[in-house]
Amino acid sequence: MKAETTKTSVVERFLRYVQLDTQSDESSDTVPSTAKQLVLLDLLVTELRSLGITDATRDEHGVVMATIPATTRKPGVPVIGLLAHVDTSPESPGAGVKPLVHRAWDGRDLVLPDDSSIVLRASELPELAAFKGHDIITASGTTLLGADDKSGVAAIMAAVEYLLAHPEIPHGAIRIGFTPDEEIGRGADHFDVTRFGAFCAYTLDSGLLGQLDAETFSGDSATVTFTGFNTHPGYAKDRMRNSIKAAADFLTRLPADALSPETTHEREGYLHPYVIEGGVDRTSIRMIVRDFAVSGLHEREALLQRLAREAAAAHPGISATVEVRENYRNMREVLDQHPQILDHAREAIRRAGLTPLDSAIRGGTDGSRLSFMGLPTPNLFAGQHNFHSKLEWVAATELEKAVETVVELAKVWEEQA
Repeated sequence: MKAETTKTSVVERFLRYVQLDTQSDESSDTVPSTAKQLVLLDLLVTELRSLGITDATRDEHGVVMATIPATTRKPGVPVIGLLAHVDTSPESPGAGVKPLVHRAWDGRDLVLPDDSSIVLRASELPELAAFKGHDIITASGTTLLGADDKSGVAAIMAAVEYLLAHPEIPHGAIRIGFTPDEEIGRGADHFDVTRFGAFCAYTLDSGLLGQLDAETFSGDSATVTFTGFNTHPGYAKDRMRNSIKAAADFLTRLPADALSPETTHEREGYLHPYVIEGGVDRTSIRMIVRDFAVSGLHEREALLQRLAREAAAAHPGISATVEVRENYRNMREVLDQHPQILDHAREAIRRAGLTPLDSAIRGGTDGSRLSFMGLPTPNLFAGQHNFHSKLEWVAATELEKAVETVVELAKVWEEQA
């Protein structure tokens, strides 16, 4: 496979896609959570059809599905899937993205023009330093870039284009899927695994060249709510019960030097308060709970329950509740039952001239849930770095290699059938 065959397609597609604002919204109760995601989803349907895929559709929930027809005459080749999400994180501004291509980057600090305080320094970013001399793509300093996961979207679309242009490459049927709302944990809510009809799938939603994520955190969300009583502050003596103070007390009881995102790494789990809202009579704290083992989740949730009770008890008249909702589970439990899914991915990565890097994600993907819904789905690299931030970047080389890996993956599944 010649790199120049896909280079223009994947980079050009990426630069176009990131300029569309597709942020999801956790506070929304619509499906998808924001209508603007449908702009890109509908565009993808149009582009898939223009490439010759007649069954490309977008359903009422925003899920796009399509099929690359099989070219092989070999019987029994499993149908595989390729997946990416179109939404970007609500954690950084996502409107008005202006992508910049830093050609043949010379290794000096990249000062982004729209905010000179946003600087990518090779001395601080060893992953970036490895791409000296390559084309680097960033935003302009005031927004995220959107490589999470428009790099995956662009790589899949470029691979579709390449495979359709080269029917001499033998492969089985390949299902394509694009989803909304992954960033807010709803990407798989309305994904019809039966209709998708694949034996397995691969999300393209990871970073380093050659990275293969076969394991994720198990994740839950928790809402800790303190309820008090509000009255006029001028006449509040012995009557007012201030839930804000109880909530603040609860937060100070969380470990200061452990069990938080800023104090853990590798396989260590955490508790993370990320939104607090309310007033005197009622204050809620939204938290995420993460661990690679479900038993670790239960330990952390038991700690939340205890600390909430203690904080409430320290403030007479205040009550506390902790509500826990399951988000996703470690996909390793499912993938271990199908070793060929990972073996074929590793072989495809090697054929693309890379070294497979088995990884465990300190987070989750659509594949975490889909695996437990009957669609085993590990995660492949697509070149995302510093995602969810204004320092986000991707190297053009990574986009090109992601396309090459997908094409090789299609070949491997056909050969090994």
